[in-house]
Order: sequence, then C-alpha cells, then structure tokens
Amino acid sequence: MAKRRLFCNLCLLTLILTGCNEPREEQHGAAYRFVGDTVYIDPGNVLKKKLETITVTEELYSKEIITAGTIQPIPTQYAYIAPPFAGRVSKSYISLGQVVKGNTPLFEVISSDFIEAQKEFFQAQSERELALKDMRRKEDLFKNGVSSQREMEEAVNLLSIAEKEYENAKAALQIYHVDVDQMVLGQPMVIRSPISGTVIENNLVTGLYLKDDTEPVAIVADLSKVWITAQVKEKDLRFIHTESEMDIHISAYPGKELKGKVFHIDEAIDEETRSVKVLSVCDNNEELLKLGMYVTIHFTDEPRDQVAIPEKALLQDEKTTYVFVAQGPDVYVKTPVEVDVTKDGKAFITSCLRKGDVIISRGGYYLK
Repeated sequence: MAKRRLFCNLCLLTLILTGCNEPREEQHGAAYRFVGDTVYIDPGNVLKKKLETITVTEELYSKEIITAGTIQPIPTQYAYIAPPFAGRVSKSYISLGQVVKGNTPLFEVISSDFIEAQKEFFQAQSERELALKDMRRKEDLFKNGVSSQREMEEAVNLLSIAEKEYENAKAALQIYHVDVDQMVLGQPMVIRSPISGTVIENNLVTGLYLKDDTEPVAIVADLSKVWITAQVKEKDLRFIHTESEMDIHISAYPGKELKGKVFHIDEAIDEETRSVKVLSVCDNNEELLKLGMYVTIHFTDEPRDQVAIPEKALLQDEKTTYVFVAQGPDVYVKTPVEVDVTKDGKAFITSCLRKGDVIISRGGYYLK
C-alpha cells in the first residue's frame, strides 16, 4: 500500500513539472486569451469595441533636470580686506552695507613696517639723485679731459644700480596704492578696496591692533551676479551643456523665477555621490539671492524628437509599466516601457516604442 501511494505521488509530481514547462495559456471566456505576453482578441466580441488604438508619433521635447544648488560669490567679485603690515587702526571710512568703488579708501593703519618701507624708498630716492649728480659731474670732467673713461663708466654703472633700487622701492609701495609723489614719512597706510562693490562685513574698530596673520577685517563683494553651485548626477550629465539656460526657483519667494546660464562643468566626478559640480552664473540685480542660500534649479536640454503617447495608455503591474503594442489584427503584445516624464496628459517614452507603432490607447485595463 505504501509503495502504491509513493508511485501516485511521483506521477503527480511528474505532471506538475511537465505542466510548468509548457507555454502559459490563460483563457478568458471567448473575449480574449493570453499566450505568454501576447493577447489574442476575439474580433466578434463586444470587448473589441471598448479598445481604442493610436499610431505612435514623436514630439519635440526638452529634457528637464531638477536639482538643488547653493549661492556662492564669483571669486573675481569678492575681496577679503586685511592690511599687508601689522599695525593699529587709526581711522575707518566705511560702514556695513556701504557701496564703494575700486581704490576707495577703507581705513588707515599706523604701522612700523610701513614706515620702514617709506624710509627705504626715500633712501633709494636720495641715492639715485646722488648717483645722477655724480654721473653728470664725471661726464663734464670727461668732456674736458680731466676724468678718465673708466671713471665715467663706473659712474654710469652706479647710477644704473641706484635707479633699479629706486624702482624696486617705488614698486613695493605702489602695490598698496601709495602715491609716492605725495607721500610723507611717517604717514599712516591707507587700505583701499581692490574692487567695486558693497561692504558685506565690517569688523573694524578704531584702535584695534592687527597682526601680520590677522583674519580679514572687512569683505567687499559685487553681488550683481553670483555663482550657483549644483550637484548633477552622472546619469544626467549628458543633458547639461555650457551656456545652456536654466530656471532658478527660490523657496523664500514663491512664484519668483530667475534665469541663469551654465558657466562651467567640473572635469571630475565625486566618487561618493557619483555627481558632478556644475557652476552657473545668475544675474542678481534685485539682490534676492543671498550667499549660502539654497535654491532649486531646473536645467533644460535642447528640444529633440521623442516618442509621446497618451498617459492613459500606460498600464502598471507589480514590477513594470507597460503598453499593448499591435502585432497584427486583434493581436497585441504586452511591452514594458521606460517613461521619462508625464506632462499635460502625455507620457514621453525613452525606450521600447518607436514612431509608427500601433498601441492600445484606451481600454487596455480590460486585458489586465
């Protein structure tokens, strides 16, 4: 009896395994039947009248990439202000929020190092004048046959050395925008703004002693234009191009939209985030964008032809989004598709559909 029961179980297992290897065929009355992913519809059934089909077309579509960004200053329009020499602040000319032009005096510093640089200049100036007088005297003596050629050449060489020393001392002061023709020994050093802009930070206090390595005591920035730094995923990089336009949305100003342009795309990818830093330039004449602010950026690629179908044609199962593609009269194949975006009732498809394909646009849910 036990042997007979074992034999029956083996037969039943054989039938089950054999059935698993046969093509799947599901019968749904007389309306339609499935064989694998292919559905055959009874041409005479009322179900056919509930199905609508369209021919797939292409439309111009611009790929949009949305990411977050932060506001940063443009380096050439941002200046940290600190004195080149140690000294004590004797006077300040600026206040927070003040608009200044390039070369505008910001504050004065009394510095022993600056006074030493003044002394070196005046000494070099004096030595140059003495060398010039000596050369002219030797020149006159040489013309009258009193001085030798050798003495004349030595005087010329000494003048050349003295002139170089003078030019070096003068250049050292002119770096700090010092007018050497108006300079008086012992005068304070005037710190000037290297750029035009607005004083966005001011830590100046009269009497404050500043060291050589002190932190900047003021910041001048021109924020009429700013950089926006965004991280773009590696897979979306092909849609970002230099000079491409973009839209900037600010959470602090709902409904306000600014325009910008891609300025630079980094050459290296962040290996941890698999993203690339993209720098963009944006006008900020209204001063809405503040340094460090977060914004939302919409990068838009150039328009190109892409397959577009009605959004209602899309069907969904547990794993995929799909449509039914016609393979012949009343024969359709369940075809997975990749949807880029749905917009205004249309779905833009990136794969598996081609222009000219015929699909079920309405009623496909009857076949699920």
